[in-house]
Amino acid sequence: MGDFFQNGEITTIHRFDTTTIEKIEHGIEKYAYSRPVALVLPATPVELKGTALRGIVEQIKEVKYISQVVVTLGRFNESEFAEAKRFFSVLPQETKLIWNDGENIQNLYKLLTDEKISAGIDGKGRSAWLAYGYVLATEKSKVIALHDCDITNYSRELLARLCYPVVNPNLDFEFCKGYYHRITDRMHGRVTRLFVTPFIRSLKKIIGNNDFLEYLDSFRYPLAGEFSMATDLARINRIPGDWGLEVGVLAEVYRNCSMRRICQVDLCETYEHKHQPLSDEDPTTGLTKMSIDIAKSIYKNLASMGVVFSGECFRTLRATYQRAGHEFIEKYNHDSAINGLVFDRHQEMNAVDAFVKSIGIAGEQFLNDPSGIPFIPNWNRIISAIPDFFNKLIAAVEADNTKTR
Repeated sequence: MGDFFQNGEITTIHRFDTTTIEKIEHGIEKYAYSRPVALVLPATPVELKGTALRGIVEQIKEVKYISQVVVTLGRFNESEFAEAKRFFSVLPQETKLIWNDGENIQNLYKLLTDEKISAGIDGKGRSAWLAYGYVLATEKSKVIALHDCDITNYSRELLARLCYPVVNPNLDFEFCKGYYHRITDRMHGRVTRLFVTPFIRSLKKIIGNNDFLEYLDSFRYPLAGEFSMATDLARINRIPGDWGLEVGVLAEVYRNCSMRRICQVDLCETYEHKHQPLSDEDPTTGLTKMSIDIAKSIYKNLASMGVVFSGECFRTLRATYQRAGHEFIEKYNHDSAINGLVFDRHQEMNAVDAFVKSIGIAGEQFLNDPSGIPFIPNWNRIISAIPDFFNKLIAAVEADNTKTR
C-alpha cells in the first residue's frame, strides 16, 4: 500500500519497493543465528490436495533462515496423514507433523481433560496452540511465524517481511501482524471491510474512549491469519477456540505486551486465498458464523475490562452499526469507481444486513453466557499442572513422524 502514514497505537511497517527480497532475507539470516525461526503451518486435507500449498512448499524450500517447520494437521485420517508425510518430506528444513486426530495426540488431549484442563474444540486455534507447545518443548527457536496454507499467490517475500520485525533484535518487537489488500477485479475481505471496522467504530461511539477499541482500530487487517511472535509470548498467551481466533489473539497480545513492542507489516502487493460464503440464512456457518464469534470475542474482552452491556445497548449498537455499514458501502463504491473495480452494491447491502443480525445474535448469546467458549490455557498453566507434558508431547510427535504404514 503506497503510503508512509502512521496512525493508531501501533507501529506500521510499510512496503515501499525500495529493496529486494534477497536483502531482507540476508538480514534475517544474520539475526537468525541467535534468534532461530520456527514456521507453523496449520493445514487441512482440502489444502493438501489443492494447488496453493504446493506453491507454498516450493517457496519455503528456498528459505534458509527457517530452522523448524511444524505442520499441524487438523481432521486427517491415517491415509491422509501418510500422504502429508510424503508431501512435506521435500522440505530441507527440520520438519515435523503434528497429527491432531492421531491416537498419540488424542491421548494427550485426554490427559488434559483428566486434569480438568480444556484444550478447546477441534479447529485451527487448538492446532496452532499445540504447535506452539511443540516449538516451546524443543527449545530450538526464539521466534514463531504462522501463516495459512491456502494462499494462492504466496511468495518468499511474504514470509520474510512477516519474520523480519521480530527476528531483528534492534527493532525490539514481540508481535508482528501481517496486513495486505485483497483485490482482484473487485474488493474482497467483507468481514473486515463491512463488519469489523464499522463495528468497532460503532462501539466507540456508544462506549466512548476505550484503549482496547483504539488498539483494535489501529490494525489495517485485524483478521489476517499471518503473524510472527517471540516464543516467550507463545508461552503466556491463551488461545481462543472459535472463529473469534484472530481478534482473540490480538486481545491476548494487548493484555501481555507493551504497545511499543507490537507492529503490523505490509506483506505483499496483493493477497488471494479461498473465499467464504456469506451464509446469511444459516448463522452456524460461513461469514455469518465468523462475525458472530468476532462480536462475542469483543464483547467478552470489553466486559473483562469493566464495560457493562445490556439488551438496550445491543439494540442501540445494531442501529449504530447499520448506519456506519451503509456509510462504508458508499466509501468503497467511490473507491471502486475510480479504480475500475466491479462493485455489487446489492451484495454489499446484503452483507451489512446479515452482520446487523449477527450483532444481535452475538449479544443474546453473550447475555445468556458471558463466559462463552473458554480460552485454551496458556502453556505456563499446562506445565504447572503436568510438569512433564512437554516430554510427552515430543514423544507423541516423534512416534507419529517415525511411524511407517
